[in-house]
Amino acid sequence: MGQTRFHFTAGKAEADRIFAALDAAFEDEGLPLALLEVDEANDIHEVSLYADGDVDAVAVRINGILADLGLPKQVEREALPDIDWVARSLEGLKPVRAGRFFVHGAHDRDKRRSGDLAIEIEAGLAFGTGHHGTTAGCLELLEQVVVRERPGNALDLGTGSAVLAIALAKLAHIPVLATDIDPVAVRVAATNARLNRVKALVETVTAPGFHHPIFSMRAPFDLIVANILARPLMRLAPEMARHIRLGGSLVLSGILDRQRDAVISAYVGQSFRHVRTLHREGWVTIHLKR
Repeated sequence: MGQTRFHFTAGKAEADRIFAALDAAFEDEGLPLALLEVDEANDIHEVSLYADGDVDAVAVRINGILADLGLPKQVEREALPDIDWVARSLEGLKPVRAGRFFVHGAHDRDKRRSGDLAIEIEAGLAFGTGHHGTTAGCLELLEQVVVRERPGNALDLGTGSAVLAIALAKLAHIPVLATDIDPVAVRVAATNARLNRVKALVETVTAPGFHHPIFSMRAPFDLIVANILARPLMRLAPEMARHIRLGGSLVLSGILDRQRDAVISAYVGQSFRHVRTLHREGWVTIHLKR
Protein backbone atom coordinates (compact mmCIF):
# COMPACT_ATOMS: atom_id res chain seq x y z
CA MET A 1 0.00 0.00 0.00
CA GLY A 2 1.33 3.44 -0.95
CA GLN A 3 1.44 6.50 1.23
CA THR A 4 -0.89 9.50 1.22
CA ARG A 5 0.55 13.00 1.19
CA PHE A 6 -1.53 15.64 2.98
CA HIS A 7 -0.48 19.13 1.93
CA PHE A 8 -1.50 22.78 2.06
CA THR A 9 0.06 26.22 1.66
CA ALA A 10 0.50 29.11 4.05
CA GLY A 11 2.70 32.12 4.75
CA LYS A 12 6.02 31.40 6.47
CA ALA A 13 4.94 32.41 9.97
CA GLU A 14 1.77 30.30 9.75
CA ALA A 15 3.61 27.41 8.09
CA ASP A 16 6.23 27.37 10.85
CA ARG A 17 3.54 27.29 13.57
CA ILE A 18 1.61 24.53 11.82
CA PHE A 19 4.76 22.49 11.12
CA ALA A 20 5.78 22.66 14.79
CA ALA A 21 2.28 21.62 15.94
CA LEU A 22 2.10 18.68 13.50
CA ASP A 23 5.63 17.63 14.41
CA ALA A 24 4.69 17.45 18.10
CA ALA A 25 1.35 15.74 17.44
CA PHE A 26 2.72 12.99 15.17
CA GLU A 27 6.16 12.54 16.79
CA ASP A 28 5.31 9.17 18.35
CA GLU A 29 4.14 7.75 15.01
CA GLY A 30 7.26 9.04 13.27
CA LEU A 31 5.26 10.33 10.28
CA PRO A 32 7.49 12.28 7.88
CA LEU A 33 6.87 16.02 7.56
CA ALA A 34 8.21 18.52 5.06
CA LEU A 35 8.20 22.31 4.83
CA LEU A 36 8.99 23.72 1.38
CA GLU A 37 9.33 27.29 0.19
CA VAL A 38 7.25 27.41 -2.99
CA ASP A 39 7.38 31.14 -3.80
CA GLU A 40 9.65 33.42 -1.75
CA ALA A 41 8.39 36.63 -3.33
CA ASN A 42 4.75 35.86 -2.50
CA ASP A 43 5.48 34.18 0.86
CA ILE A 44 4.01 30.83 -0.15
CA HIS A 45 5.21 27.78 1.81
CA GLU A 46 3.91 24.24 1.52
CA VAL A 47 3.54 21.91 4.50
CA SER A 48 3.32 18.17 3.75
CA LEU A 49 2.67 15.18 6.00
CA TYR A 50 3.07 11.61 4.73
CA ALA A 51 0.93 8.85 6.20
CA ASP A 52 -0.26 5.33 5.60
CA GLY A 53 -2.72 3.08 7.43
CA ASP A 54 -5.88 4.87 8.56
CA VAL A 55 -5.39 8.05 6.57
CA ASP A 56 -8.94 9.26 7.29
CA ALA A 57 -8.12 9.38 10.99
CA VAL A 58 -4.92 11.27 10.19
CA ALA A 59 -6.95 13.79 8.16
CA VAL A 60 -9.29 14.37 11.11
CA ARG A 61 -6.31 14.98 13.41
CA ILE A 62 -4.69 17.42 10.98
CA ASN A 63 -7.89 19.43 10.63
CA GLY A 64 -8.32 19.43 14.41
CA ILE A 65 -4.79 20.78 14.90
CA LEU A 66 -5.36 23.52 12.32
CA ALA A 67 -8.63 24.47 14.01
CA ASP A 68 -6.96 24.62 17.44
CA LEU A 69 -4.36 26.98 16.00
CA GLY A 70 -7.08 29.14 14.50
CA LEU A 71 -5.54 28.52 11.08
CA PRO A 72 -8.04 26.46 9.07
CA LYS A 73 -6.65 25.41 5.70
CA GLN A 74 -7.86 23.52 2.67
CA VAL A 75 -5.92 20.26 3.10
CA GLU A 76 -5.30 18.40 -0.14
CA ARG A 77 -4.61 14.67 -0.46
CA GLU A 78 -2.30 12.97 -2.91
CA ALA A 79 -2.07 9.18 -3.18
CA LEU A 80 1.55 8.18 -3.72
CA PRO A 81 2.41 4.96 -5.58
CA ASP A 82 4.20 2.21 -3.67
CA ILE A 83 7.54 2.59 -5.42
CA ASP A 84 10.88 1.22 -4.29
CA TRP A 85 12.62 4.57 -4.68
CA VAL A 86 16.08 3.30 -3.77
CA ALA A 87 15.82 0.46 -6.29
CA ARG A 88 14.87 3.03 -8.91
CA SER A 89 17.65 5.41 -7.87
CA LEU A 90 20.26 2.65 -8.08
CA GLU A 91 19.41 1.81 -11.68
CA GLY A 92 22.40 2.83 -13.74
CA LEU A 93 24.29 4.40 -10.82
CA LYS A 94 28.03 3.96 -10.70
CA PRO A 95 29.84 2.89 -7.53
CA VAL A 96 31.04 5.64 -5.20
CA ARG A 97 34.45 6.17 -3.63
CA ALA A 98 34.83 8.25 -0.46
CA GLY A 99 38.23 7.94 1.17
CA ARG A 100 38.98 4.24 1.52
CA PHE A 101 35.30 3.36 1.25
CA PHE A 102 33.86 1.88 -1.94
CA VAL A 103 30.05 1.73 -1.99
CA HIS A 104 28.64 -0.49 -4.71
CA GLY A 105 25.90 -2.86 -5.80
CA ALA A 106 26.32 -6.56 -6.53
CA HIS A 107 26.86 -5.83 -10.23
CA ASP A 108 30.00 -3.80 -9.43
CA ARG A 109 31.82 -6.28 -7.21
CA ASP A 110 34.48 -6.70 -9.88
CA LYS A 111 35.46 -3.03 -9.49
CA ARG A 112 36.69 -3.48 -5.92
CA ARG A 113 40.40 -2.83 -5.44
CA SER A 114 42.92 -4.18 -2.99
CA GLY A 115 42.73 -2.05 0.15
CA ASP A 116 39.15 -0.91 -0.42
CA LEU A 117 36.72 -0.95 2.47
CA ALA A 118 33.93 -2.24 0.25
CA ILE A 119 30.30 -1.75 1.27
CA GLU A 120 27.71 -3.56 -0.81
CA ILE A 121 24.30 -1.90 -0.64
CA GLU A 122 21.47 -3.49 -2.52
CA ALA A 123 18.23 -1.80 -3.53
CA GLY A 124 15.79 -1.58 -0.62
CA LEU A 125 13.18 0.67 0.90
CA ALA A 126 15.66 2.81 2.81
CA PHE A 127 17.75 5.85 2.04
CA GLY A 128 21.52 6.19 2.09
CA THR A 129 23.23 4.47 -0.82
CA GLY A 130 26.44 6.50 -0.70
CA HIS A 131 25.63 8.42 -3.88
CA HIS A 132 24.22 11.48 -2.16
CA GLY A 133 26.71 14.19 -1.16
CA THR A 134 25.68 13.93 2.48
CA THR A 135 26.45 10.21 2.74
CA ALA A 136 29.74 10.51 0.88
CA GLY A 137 30.70 13.46 3.08
CA CYS A 138 29.95 11.43 6.22
CA LEU A 139 32.07 8.54 4.99
CA GLU A 140 35.02 10.83 4.33
CA LEU A 141 34.83 12.55 7.73
CA LEU A 142 34.19 9.30 9.61
CA GLU A 143 37.39 7.81 8.27
CA GLN A 144 39.38 10.81 9.54
CA VAL A 145 37.70 10.82 12.96
CA VAL A 146 38.08 7.08 13.52
CA VAL A 147 41.75 7.04 12.56
CA ARG A 148 42.50 9.97 14.91
CA GLU A 149 40.29 9.13 17.87
CA ARG A 150 39.83 5.33 17.82
CA PRO A 151 36.32 5.30 19.33
CA GLY A 152 35.15 2.26 21.28
CA ASN A 153 31.42 2.40 20.54
CA ALA A 154 29.29 4.36 18.11
CA LEU A 155 25.72 5.32 17.20
CA ASP A 156 24.32 5.77 13.68
CA LEU A 157 21.13 7.77 14.33
CA GLY A 158 18.68 7.62 11.42
CA THR A 159 20.61 4.79 9.82
CA GLY A 160 18.57 4.31 6.62
CA SER A 161 20.38 1.60 4.66
CA ALA A 162 23.04 1.31 7.43
CA VAL A 163 25.84 2.30 5.06
CA LEU A 164 27.43 4.50 7.76
CA ALA A 165 27.05 1.89 10.51
CA ILE A 166 28.60 -0.72 8.23
CA ALA A 167 31.44 1.66 7.39
CA LEU A 168 32.17 2.22 11.09
CA ALA A 169 32.08 -1.50 11.85
CA LYS A 170 34.42 -2.34 8.97
CA LEU A 171 36.85 0.48 9.67
CA ALA A 172 36.98 0.49 13.47
CA HIS A 173 35.82 -3.05 14.34
CA ILE A 174 33.65 -1.66 17.15
CA PRO A 175 30.02 -2.19 18.20
CA VAL A 176 27.65 0.19 16.41
CA LEU A 177 24.04 0.87 17.33
CA ALA A 178 22.02 1.69 14.18
CA THR A 179 18.56 3.18 14.76
CA ASP A 180 15.79 4.56 12.58
CA ILE A 181 12.17 5.59 13.05
CA ASP A 182 11.15 3.52 10.01
CA PRO A 183 10.84 -0.24 10.65
CA VAL A 184 11.25 -0.94 6.93
CA ALA A 185 14.56 0.90 6.94
CA VAL A 186 15.65 -1.06 10.02
CA ARG A 187 14.89 -4.37 8.29
CA VAL A 188 16.88 -3.28 5.24
CA ALA A 189 19.70 -2.09 7.51
CA ALA A 190 19.87 -5.49 9.21
CA THR A 191 19.93 -7.24 5.83
CA ASN A 192 22.76 -5.01 4.63
CA ALA A 193 24.74 -5.61 7.82
CA ARG A 194 24.47 -9.36 7.24
CA LEU A 195 25.40 -8.95 3.57
CA ASN A 196 28.55 -7.08 4.59
CA ARG A 197 29.42 -9.60 7.34
CA VAL A 198 29.25 -7.12 10.23
CA LYS A 199 25.97 -8.25 11.80
CA ALA A 200 27.83 -9.22 14.97
CA LEU A 201 28.92 -5.61 15.41
CA VAL A 202 25.87 -3.69 14.10
CA GLU A 203 22.70 -3.78 16.22
CA THR A 204 19.65 -2.43 14.37
CA VAL A 205 16.71 -1.02 16.36
CA THR A 206 13.51 0.83 15.46
CA ALA A 207 13.52 3.93 17.66
CA PRO A 208 12.30 7.52 17.16
CA GLY A 209 14.83 10.05 18.42
CA PHE A 210 16.29 8.94 21.73
CA HIS A 211 12.99 7.57 23.12
CA HIS A 212 14.04 3.94 23.59
CA PRO A 213 15.76 2.14 26.50
CA ILE A 214 18.51 0.89 24.17
CA PHE A 215 20.12 4.34 24.26
CA SER A 216 20.56 4.42 28.03
CA MET A 217 21.88 0.84 27.87
CA ARG A 218 24.52 1.66 25.25
CA ALA A 219 25.44 5.26 26.13
CA PRO A 220 27.66 7.14 26.52
CA PHE A 221 28.87 6.90 22.93
CA ASP A 222 32.35 7.84 21.77
CA LEU A 223 31.04 8.75 18.32
CA ILE A 224 27.59 9.61 16.96
CA VAL A 225 26.86 10.05 13.27
CA ALA A 226 23.50 11.42 12.14
CA ASN A 227 22.73 12.04 8.46
CA ILE A 228 19.18 13.33 8.73
CA LEU A 229 18.01 16.95 8.32
CA ALA A 230 19.02 20.27 9.85
CA ARG A 231 15.79 20.94 11.77
CA PRO A 232 15.65 17.62 13.67
CA LEU A 233 19.41 17.77 14.25
CA MET A 234 19.01 21.15 15.96
CA ARG A 235 16.12 19.83 18.04
CA LEU A 236 18.19 16.80 19.10
CA ALA A 237 21.21 18.82 20.30
CA PRO A 238 20.41 18.47 24.06
CA GLU A 239 19.85 14.71 23.72
CA MET A 240 23.07 14.34 21.74
CA ALA A 241 24.92 16.06 24.56
CA ARG A 242 23.40 13.69 27.12
CA HIS A 243 24.30 10.56 25.19
CA ILE A 244 27.90 11.27 24.16
CA ARG A 245 30.91 11.15 26.44
CA LEU A 246 33.04 14.20 27.15
CA GLY A 247 35.57 14.43 24.34
CA GLY A 248 33.33 12.39 22.03
CA SER A 249 32.68 13.37 18.42
CA LEU A 250 29.57 14.09 16.37
CA VAL A 251 29.47 13.82 12.58
CA LEU A 252 26.29 15.52 11.34
CA SER A 253 24.94 15.83 7.82
CA GLY A 254 21.78 16.29 5.80
CA ILE A 255 22.47 20.02 6.18
CA LEU A 256 22.37 22.58 3.39
CA ASP A 257 25.19 25.11 3.14
CA ARG A 258 22.88 27.91 4.26
CA GLN A 259 21.82 25.93 7.37
CA ARG A 260 25.36 25.29 8.61
CA ASP A 261 25.70 28.22 11.01
CA ALA A 262 22.33 27.59 12.68
CA VAL A 263 23.17 23.92 13.29
CA ILE A 264 26.60 24.75 14.71
CA SER A 265 25.05 27.40 17.00
CA ALA A 266 22.57 24.85 18.38
CA TYR A 267 25.44 22.54 19.34
CA VAL A 268 27.80 25.22 20.64
CA GLY A 269 24.96 26.02 23.05
CA GLN A 270 25.26 22.43 24.33
CA SER A 271 29.04 22.67 24.97
CA PHE A 272 30.18 21.29 21.62
CA ARG A 273 32.95 22.92 19.63
CA HIS A 274 33.17 23.00 15.87
CA VAL A 275 36.13 21.10 14.42
CA ARG A 276 35.59 21.00 10.67
CA THR A 277 33.00 21.45 7.94
CA LEU A 278 33.17 19.44 4.72
CA HIS A 279 31.31 20.87 1.69
CA ARG A 280 29.89 18.63 -1.05
CA GLU A 281 27.33 19.42 -3.75
CA GLY A 282 25.60 22.19 -1.79
CA TRP A 283 25.48 20.12 1.41
CA VAL A 284 27.74 20.14 4.46
CA THR A 285 29.00 17.52 6.89
CA ILE A 286 30.02 18.90 10.26
CA HIS A 287 32.43 17.47 12.84
CA LEU A 288 31.87 18.64 16.43
CA LYS A 289 33.42 17.58 19.73
CA ARG A 290 31.81 17.58 23.20
